Amino acid sequence: MATKEVGVLQHDMQDRDLQDQEKNVPAAEGSGDATAAPDAGTAAVAEAPRNPNMRWYIIHSYSGFERKVKESLESRVQAFGLQERIGKVLIPTEAVTEVRNGKKYTVERMFYPGYVLVEMDMDDHVWHVVKSTPRVTGFVGTGQQPTPLSEEEVQHIVYRVGEAKDKPKLKVKFEKNETVKITEGPFATFTGIVDDVNEDRETLKVMVTIFGRSTPVELEFNQVEKSS
Repeated sequence: MATKEVGVLQHDMQDRDLQDQEKNVPAAEGSGDATAAPDAGTAAVAEAPRNPNMRWYIIHSYSGFERKVKESLESRVQAFGLQERIGKVLIPTEAVTEVRNGKKYTVERMFYPGYVLVEMDMDDHVWHVVKSTPRVTGFVGTGQQPTPLSEEEVQHIVYRVGEAKDKPKLKVKFEKNETVKITEGPFATFTGIVDDVNEDRETLKVMVTIFGRSTPVELEFNQVEKSS
């Protein structure tokens, strides 16, 4: 067996000795959050693969260890010389803005916690290399046969990732008839009553009293905050 392969397998055995302990340790709070910078490979899903036979597959991992799986798999690709058989390893994320104590914080969250996307030209050897990666529990598919993503599914992920990058989602729930304070725009500092909530567009219709009259004003989620 080649020296580099022995090194990889020894490293994997050490990783697997820790797996039983890791499986019993609760994931840290926010373990599904990706607070680091967005994954560099995310925006490149639609690029043409070097090998035209490559397809996108989904692998399942221990929750909270998606990034460890990505790092381990990328290392194994280099060690086994599979650069032409295994392409990108992707963890789709989106930017989410949270409001805590009146302040806004933006974090990166995973679309599909517990899942990692891998671009590969599948055969028995490639399947074994990926399946035996520490913290990987298997492929998504029918029985033992992994099922590749359709082109439509791949494009859906690309669209969602691109949309999330352009406009971070605001993680806050508004309800009809609750009081909110406007923080931006010409009505900043005004308070009003929520009359309608459009979660798809992330907008609100707020009834604001102007010159003694109740007037509807349409605002985006990030232009208001809950009134304490």
